[in-house]
Amino acid sequence: METQPRTIFERELAGELISLDDPEYPQIYAIIRKAIRLTSQLNAMEVEDNAQVNRVFSELINQPVDDSFFFIPPFYTDFGHNIRIGKNVFVNHACTFMDRGGITLEDDVLVGPKVNLITSNHPTEPGQRRGTVSKPIVLKRGAWIGANVTVMPGVTIGENAIVGAGAVVTKDVAANMIVAGVPARVVKHL
Repeated sequence: METQPRTIFERELAGELISLDDPEYPQIYAIIRKAIRLTSQLNAMEVEDNAQVNRVFSELINQPVDDSFFFIPPFYTDFGHNIRIGKNVFVNHACTFMDRGGITLEDDVLVGPKVNLITSNHPTEPGQRRGTVSKPIVLKRGAWIGANVTVMPGVTIGENAIVGAGAVVTKDVAANMIVAGVPARVVKHL
């Protein structure tokens, strides 16, 4: 039985190197253009009600969000289609979600203003540096991410964990921990 070759989207979510000269890259670029259009629309809206914002956000991530989702524009993303949002999630203003590797916000997650969730990185090898390697970010149920935090590729923030303002998170955070600093370190057990 012959297996089908994996799509560029499957290869990217698997953490493979994606080069700009990949023959399938135009498929990614089409979604990037859609994300640019929809984030511009979202960020220019005169917000009358949360349902209006959630409609455009749902189009951006290519699936509906729960009515309990609340976020405050502006919002920035390079892709959008790999963002998954649980119930009762709050995302404050001026956040950037670079989601080509996949971003999951489970139920009851709180995200402070100016948070950066970055799932893509570039290889250190100079000849490959224009390519990207992506790894998922997961914010488990009840996690709280403080203002101006940056979470790097491949990191999971555990259930009910708290990340202090300004932290740069480079490693997984266990459940019920408070981390802070650059790089983030455990400062307290809940």
